[in-house]
Order: sequence, then C-alpha cells, then structure tokens
Amino acid sequence: MSYLRFEKTLMTNLQDSLSRELLRTNRSGAYSCSTLVDCNTRKYHGLLVVPIPELDNDNHVLLSSLDPTVIQHGAAFNLGLHKYQGEIFSPNGHKYIHEFDCDIVPTTIYRVGGVVLKKEVVFQHYEDRILIRYTLLEAHSKTTLQFRPFMAFRSVKQFTHENGAVNRDYQLVDHGISTCMYSGYPSLYMQFSKENEFHFDPNWYRGLEYPKEKQRGYLSDEDLYVPGYFEMAIKKGESIVFSASTSECKTRSLKRLFQKELNDRNPRDNFFHCLINAAHQFRNRAKNDERYILAGYPWFKCRARDQFVSLPGLTLSTNEQDYFELVMETAEIGLREFMIGKPLTVDIDEIDQPDVPLWCIWTLQQYAKSVGVEKCKKRYGKLLSDIVRYILAGKHPLLKVMENGLVYADANGKAITWMNSHSQGKTIIPRSGYIVEFNALWYNALKFVASFEHDGGDNNLATNLDTIADKCKENFVSTFYNEFGYLFDYVTDTNFQDWSVRPNMIFPVAFDYSPLNIEQKKTVLDYCTRELLTPKGLRTLSPKSTGYTPRYIGTQEERDLAYHQGTAWPWLGGFYMEACLKLYKQTRLSFVERQLVGFEDEMFHHCIGTLPELFDGNPPFHGRGAISFAMNVAEVLRTLELLETYQYNKEEPR
Repeated sequence: MSYLRFEKTLMTNLQDSLSRELLRTNRSGAYSCSTLVDCNTRKYHGLLVVPIPELDNDNHVLLSSLDPTVIQHGAAFNLGLHKYQGEIFSPNGHKYIHEFDCDIVPTTIYRVGGVVLKKEVVFQHYEDRILIRYTLLEAHSKTTLQFRPFMAFRSVKQFTHENGAVNRDYQLVDHGISTCMYSGYPSLYMQFSKENEFHFDPNWYRGLEYPKEKQRGYLSDEDLYVPGYFEMAIKKGESIVFSASTSECKTRSLKRLFQKELNDRNPRDNFFHCLINAAHQFRNRAKNDERYILAGYPWFKCRARDQFVSLPGLTLSTNEQDYFELVMETAEIGLREFMIGKPLTVDIDEIDQPDVPLWCIWTLQQYAKSVGVEKCKKRYGKLLSDIVRYILAGKHPLLKVMENGLVYADANGKAITWMNSHSQGKTIIPRSGYIVEFNALWYNALKFVASFEHDGGDNNLATNLDTIADKCKENFVSTFYNEFGYLFDYVTDTNFQDWSVRPNMIFPVAFDYSPLNIEQKKTVLDYCTRELLTPKGLRTLSPKSTGYTPRYIGTQEERDLAYHQGTAWPWLGGFYMEACLKLYKQTRLSFVERQLVGFEDEMFHHCIGTLPELFDGNPPFHGRGAISFAMNVAEVLRTLELLETYQYNKEEPR
C-alpha cells in the first residue's frame, strides 16, 4: 500500500482535494506547484515557474497548466480543471480521476469509460524543465490525445489579462513549438517524444480565479493565453513524454530522460523519507556553483538566519555532511564580506541581522557534534574565532557587548529578530535591548568557542571568553529570570521588562551551554508546556498574554498582526523537544514520539510530504503561510535524529 495515496472519493471531492497542494522543485529555484487535481488556486501556482534574473529577483509563471483531452469515437473528454469567477469549475476533469499517489513521483490514473490513462510528472533536477509521461493503460478503440497549454508569462506577484501586446508568433521545433509572449522573457519550448500536429488556435481564457489569493485579501482573477493545441494518436501500452522548458531538447531522448529522472527519485514511502525529500527541495545551486538553502516555497529566497537554523537538520541529520560544507563555503564568503564592510557577492538576504553570526556558531557546533571536534576545528576554527573577535570588538552595527557580559541590540524601531512582522510601516513586536535568545546564543557561543581555543588554540582568547561567559551567566539570570519562573522576552536599558510569555525562552533550555541551572530550566520548560505547546510546535504567544491572536487568516494587515501573536511554529517545537530530552532523557521518549505524530499527520494535508510555515495556535491547528518551510522540516528531522540517539544510548548524547 502506498504511503501518499489518495482514493477517488477524496480526489473528486473538491473541498478535500483543492486544499492539498503538491510541490516539485529543481536546484535553480524553479518549481512546479498546484493542487492534487491540477487546479491552480494561487497566483504562485504553475506547471513551470522559473527565476528570470535578467528581469528581476522574482520567479515567473511561464506555463500555468496543460489540459489533456481524450478523444474516442468523436467524443472529447477534457481532463483539465480550472476555477472561474462565480464558483464555476470547468471542464471538471477531476471526476475522471481514479486514484493518485506520490510515493515516487506524482502519478494520476484517469478512467474515461474503457480508457485508462496514467500521468506521471517529474521536474528535471538541474534544468528548468518539467516532464510529464502519459501512458495508455487500457483502450478498446482508437484513441487520440489533445493538449492545450495555458500560458501566463508573468511574475508570481502579478496577474496577466487579455491584451494586444502579446506576441502570438511561434516557431516549429522538433516535435513541438517554441513561443514567447513578451520581449525580455525566454522562449518556452513545448515538445513531445512523438510526432504530433500543432493546431494554431489562439484564445484567451478569461476570468480564472485563485481562491487562495481571495482568502488572503488580494486580487484573485486573471486571463490566460492558449496558443492552440497539440494532437496525436496513442495506442494501448504506449507512453508519450511532454517537455516544457526554456531550452530545446532532443525529443528522441525524452523517454530515456524521464526514466533517468524517475530512477533518481527517492521514495516517499514513510514519514522520514518524506522529510528527506522535502529537505532536498530547499537546495539551491547558483550558476557560479554557490550553494544555498532557500527559506521556503513558494515565495521565500535564501535568508541568513533561516539558512543557519535549517542547515544542521537538512544535512547533518540525513548524513549529508558534504552538502553542509558546500553551503557553509558560500555562507562564509557572505559573513566575511559583511564583517569587513564589503558589498555582498552572494545572494543571502538579512545577513546584517544581529543574531545571524551567533546562529552560525550554533550551526558549526552541531557540525562538530556530527563529524568530530577536530574536523570542525580544522575546517571552521578560524571562522569561529573571527566571529567572536568581531563581536567583542564592537564592529557589528546592531550588536554590542556590554560591561555585564550580555549583548545588547538597539533596533531603532526596526525588526531585528525572527519575529519581524510589520503593519503599516511599523514593527508589530519591537523587540529591542537585551533580547533573550540573542543572549542565550551569545553564552552558548562563548563557551563553545572557548572550548575550542583551550584545546590547542589561543589560550588568552579562551580565558577572556570564559571570563565574559561567567559575567554573562550571572547577569542573564538576574536580567531575564523572573519571580514566576519564566524568562522575560526582552529587557531595555530603561529597565522595561516584557512580561509576554513567548517561546524564545526555550533556547537557553535547549542549547548545549546554558546560563540556567537545572531547576530554572525545568520551570521555564514547564511554562512552555503549559502555555505554549501545541501538536504543531510552540505558540508565539501565550493565550493568557495580551494580544493573543491564534488564527493566521484575513487580509495582509490582519495576518501581519497575527503572525507572531499566537501562531504555532514547528521549528520552535524542535528546540522544545530537544530541551525535554536533555532534561528528562529517556523518560520523555514516548512523549516526544507522540509530539512527532502531530507532524506526520501533516504529510497528507496542506502541501503533501512537507510542512508549512506555521499553524493556527488553536484547534484544529490549520496549516498556514508558505506551503513548505525549511526551518520546520529541518527541526523535525533533527528531533528524529535526537530521538533515535536517546533510544539507543542510555547516556546523554554529546
């Protein structure tokens, strides 16, 4: 029995099938994304969505969808599905779906009378090319297939509408055509493995509607251009491969290419394998061979903090240390350029955020635990010491080491933490001053780098770091630990203390080096358990705190106000579960296993086989935001690794 398999009853019920999305990516940042029934419900959806750096920094929908039609005895059965304004769905091809599974690649079985047609989809790993294989499994009479391409040629942030500027010209290429709707765009090559006839029949399909955009308070309708249709006969047992790409291919090799790509796919036949597959989808390789981790799909690029938090779970927890090193090679270039005030030559956003170098140290700490201290020291020892020297010298424009050993970050009204939402130009959660996770990261960094320097490094630096760490530890407790047994979220130099119960206090409980003692850790963990824990991670705010807004719905402004005011995030749950295991060891194994069940359930919802950006903070904990989010996938993978380690080792892991 397939793991990611959906029966006809679910597929034909649009209320169920339209809420489930499917994502395929390559390594250039291009992707293919839609719902399970191939009905686009977002402006970000498309069969071929690619970055076009010559135009801008956005992705662009070139080919929105491809409608196949089965013709027998002169009767046409269109297998496509589109939503139009006024709650109209046409041509209702979903009613012919017999089953769908995605254990290897997305595979749909259509049954139209005596015709059984199988469709399989792969996205080529290192080319911006979508491949679809159609196989006629059953047919009792002559069968013809037609294919209508719906084209957009627009940014994922925009819509296209009927206009006179569209270029209707096309060129015949090997078993297909190439066409380009607007200047500045690359040509779109649509080709088949079999000879066919293209019928030029240009039409605009007007009033398509994207309900997800409507729900989010945006414009939601557009028109799509169809230049005509391809037609060819197909025999029982025959397979035909369709290719859509920004480059021409040799059609005689399409069947071999499809099979090669198919053979390279890892099965998604259980929870762990789904997460590994999702982890690989965040990988991005630039043309100059730089490697990045994308923060999420469909709208995020590479963000420094997200990359460092995600990197251990997405690579080390899957025994892929080589890819960790490739990403760090690019990241180190960016960090060093930032530290010397040089313009960045790498595409990493938000590298100036004050906690980014501290998260980098935490990331390298996980690498040391995975491959050994000596290997880490040899490869990254200088980077680690350079980062702490840079911070100690007061060179970071937003982060200062104070006399009390703590670090102070002056936001000046800007968002400088991961809780970075804005509304009407103002920061919603203006965390500034002594920020709890910054100082937890700082103490952890001081102790970790000092341990490196004590062992054959700079003893003077090590002694200095230990001295600062001692002051940091003492003042961390007096600054953040309050009379109720939890931690203030931030404290300003005017002694304003934020009493909000937020999940950022979980980090000093989870980190290897903590300024808290055992009893303090337990009281903080207890608060997180009572007020923040959900089956989908930790809430960003306690329901008892002022401003609690658990549902991430409505207009952009409403969603911005709710973004960090009660929504639940799985990546925070990862650190929570690590803290549980460190404090209570094997006695919490079954508890952590039950928590992970809540994440496995998500493999069959929202975007199948991965985890979305966030969840509502109240039942039934609906998934929201970006459909696939790197930090969430990473921390669940890291938790699975920790769980396995504690299950097979009676003593606490390194």
